[in-house]
Amino acid sequence: MRSTGIRRTCVTLMACSMALTACGSGDDEAADGKTRITVNCMPPKSAKVDRSFFEADIRAFEKRNPDIDVVPHDAFPCQDPKTFDAKLAGGQMEDVFYTYFTDARHVADINQAADITRYVKDLKSYDTIQRQLRDIYTVDGRIYGIPRTGYSMGLIYNRKLFERAGLDPDRPPATWDELRDAAKKIAGLGNGTVGYADYSAQNQGGWHFTAELYSQGGDVVSEDGKKATIDTPEGKAVLHNLKDMRWTDNSMGSKQLLVINDVQQMMGSGKLGMYLSAPDNIPILVKEKGGNYEDLALAPMPGGRGTLIGGDGYMFNKKATPEQIKAGLKWLDHMFLTPGDGFLGDYARARKNDAPVGLPEPRLFSGAADAKDQQVKKANANVPVDNYQAFLDGNQDLEMKIEPPRAQQIYSVLDSAVSSVLTRKDADIDQLLSDASGKIDAILARG
Repeated sequence: MRSTGIRRTCVTLMACSMALTACGSGDDEAADGKTRITVNCMPPKSAKVDRSFFEADIRAFEKRNPDIDVVPHDAFPCQDPKTFDAKLAGGQMEDVFYTYFTDARHVADINQAADITRYVKDLKSYDTIQRQLRDIYTVDGRIYGIPRTGYSMGLIYNRKLFERAGLDPDRPPATWDELRDAAKKIAGLGNGTVGYADYSAQNQGGWHFTAELYSQGGDVVSEDGKKATIDTPEGKAVLHNLKDMRWTDNSMGSKQLLVINDVQQMMGSGKLGMYLSAPDNIPILVKEKGGNYEDLALAPMPGGRGTLIGGDGYMFNKKATPEQIKAGLKWLDHMFLTPGDGFLGDYARARKNDAPVGLPEPRLFSGAADAKDQQVKKANANVPVDNYQAFLDGNQDLEMKIEPPRAQQIYSVLDSAVSSVLTRKDADIDQLLSDASGKIDAILARG
């Protein structure tokens, strides 16, 4: 699942625009002898600032590399699940194309991406990227893509409501029991205030069930990817907790079957105490939903065991020539993989254009590269970074786990379990998990 509104830039970016030029044609030589590459995920014209950044960065890259011609494509969204596989099968992807983390293995398994293992040595930034993110694009020891951003789930909460409810905003809940207690106190403020909200429709309930299960130390599927592992004490704990907060504590409000926009509206209006999300929600809450940076804080996932991570990256069309792959890697280095610079990392430029700087993610790099990136970010911060320190500190102790295989199909099944406990007081948790397990086993059996 995507995170939400993703980061500072318009990372709900774009897929292939067929009207511009053929995608991934393998025709690597422009009329003037340059190596031409098509790339996607250029921000739309409606995102004027982000688009101007993207175009300026391409111009700077071409000036530095006069032998390369970059042809960007924009459309909306960046990767449409309804058309992604069809474009792969039809050979219509760009030479360098965007993917979610969850698609990396699938694209490699169906032989629709170039093996770039022998070219990665020329990508100067590769070894600075966090290994767990690099591994997502490594299949059977071969490298098929380059991560661009990463996120992890945490707990967004309203500091002002914490204070009004007699809670310490500098000590957010670290366990689900503590979260349940805090939610009751916040809901007790009355006047339509909700202590904790969760998604339960459009596959988003299944997504959050997965994150909550990870936080308890559980998993959705077995290590070999063949069986569901949700009908467990950890899975039952997730649903029992939601059911108890909804029906015993009345801390989740009466309106259910919520999706992300509903919950963001609640938080932005100051009527919600807590919900699970990645850091990229915070600018949306402020710029689109009426929230205030000073009131919004971020904590690690309650439970202390694990959290769900996601993100995106780029893969290469299997028809791309060696020259195009090399050119594409240079472009990725320039645009996204230089600490403190480029489309995502030029924090000084972002601050100058009133974009939020100082959010704790995306955090792509490791070691000295990460230190440099964080130093530049801190120097240009224009949001209250202390509000996110608990998230940064707590994440150090959590296991970072990617979404399960066949994620969207599995989330659709889990949606039903989550929505049932939130809309039916008599929901049978054991039966819900047993039924969901059987359906997930069938999904996994189809491969």
